[in-house]
Amino acid sequence: MKTTRRTFLQRLSVAGVGAFSLRTTPLRAQSVLPVGGPIVIATWKNQPGITKAWELLQQGQPALDAIEQGVRVVEANPRDVSVGYGGLPDQSGNVTLDACIMDHEGRAGSVTYLEHIAHPISVARRVMEVTPHVMLSGEGAYQFAREQGFSRQRMLTHEARQAYRNWQREHRQSPEFVEPGTHDTVGMLALDSEGRLAGGCSTSGWAYKIPGRVGDSPIIGAGLYVDNEVGAATATGLGELVMKSLSTFLVVEFMRQGMNPQQACEAALQRILDRYPTEAATNQVGLVALRNDGAVGYAGLQPGFVVTLSQAEQVTAVLPAAAYQP
Repeated sequence: MKTTRRTFLQRLSVAGVGAFSLRTTPLRAQSVLPVGGPIVIATWKNQPGITKAWELLQQGQPALDAIEQGVRVVEANPRDVSVGYGGLPDQSGNVTLDACIMDHEGRAGSVTYLEHIAHPISVARRVMEVTPHVMLSGEGAYQFAREQGFSRQRMLTHEARQAYRNWQREHRQSPEFVEPGTHDTVGMLALDSEGRLAGGCSTSGWAYKIPGRVGDSPIIGAGLYVDNEVGAATATGLGELVMKSLSTFLVVEFMRQGMNPQQACEAALQRILDRYPTEAATNQVGLVALRNDGAVGYAGLQPGFVVTLSQAEQVTAVLPAAAYQP
């Protein structure tokens, strides 16, 4: 049976009864309430990063600084195998990192396929602030980072190296084929007390990807989009689906048209379902939206997507998103 927006929303409303049992109020009601800043929200269980960002926002620091420092905490965590130090490598055994950052003025910076640098989010910020470009890639991004004072670091941890060797043994017969694996992202959005929005994304990408692969995380309009007149959005999950749909740009445009953040996330997921039903049936995409008045929304294609949020009434809470499966 063809999925329509009506059936999509009906199923979400039914699923939401159980999915929001950890919350004091339903997301659908809370998502449309303008709470103002400061507020910070991130994909997945990124409490340490959110805590750092929240501390800076509470001190009156700009959203951009809070985003950079919050994402840096996640990048430095060796137990996170999909971001920064400790990230799983590509098929050649190399850890390659992608990141982007965007501020309330519409400025953006991005790095892709960056090696040997621990904090791609900070390199992306330098691209935004000191170059006329938006994106630097590969060896050029690395040389730029070194010129900006970033130190070279070995990014493959012992645990990641062992996981890679295990993968090699299991895929020795067909190394050219890669199943969708670990490809999650830290995507973080913030609104400060001055009404300034900012966002950032960082990832090591699809585990054991074909060398050269870049996902949605560093792509403005795919992994992240910020428009201070409206709001901001970030994405996680299978980057190929997000890139083909320009999901975060779409979320912000839906909010511009009058949808609240929750409706905008759901409508963008519906776009993916309509255009790529086979891929969407088995792969995760999670979307998070933050409106410029502090209202939030979030949803995922599959069960299990959560966000981490800090605001005045609820500090560093992990909240489940409603999942939709056609």
